[in-house]
Amino acid sequence: MLFNKPNATHLQTGNRAEQLALAYLRQQGLHLVCSNFRCKTGELDLVMKDGEVLVIVEVRFRKSEQFGGALASITRQKQMRIISATQHYVIMHKLSHAAIRFDVVAIVGDNRINWIKNAFQT
Repeated sequence: MLFNKPNATHLQTGNRAEQLALAYLRQQGLHLVCSNFRCKTGELDLVMKDGEVLVIVEVRFRKSEQFGGALASITRQKQMRIISATQHYVIMHKLSHAAIRFDVVAIVGDNRINWIKNAFQT
């Protein structure tokens, strides 16, 4: 017999942060293409469209900014995983001519949102 276990607390927190980011970005006029795209090289939290631009959004949540906050947690290694997963997504969906932008939505414990457009480049 299988029992459904609730998600771990950190996963629930991550899901809430992604939903908050999604709602915020929709208010800003972006449109959701997909969420939580996973492949062997990584995961894309949100894939959205801003006009004709494909926007890859990394959502980061931290309870406080004490140790650098959400933005400081996006290391060069993390950026490379996001870029690699994006390349996989683009190939799978035949989007090789799409303009792509990498954004970060950083959320602090009190639900303060900091949206950084074009946060890093390939």
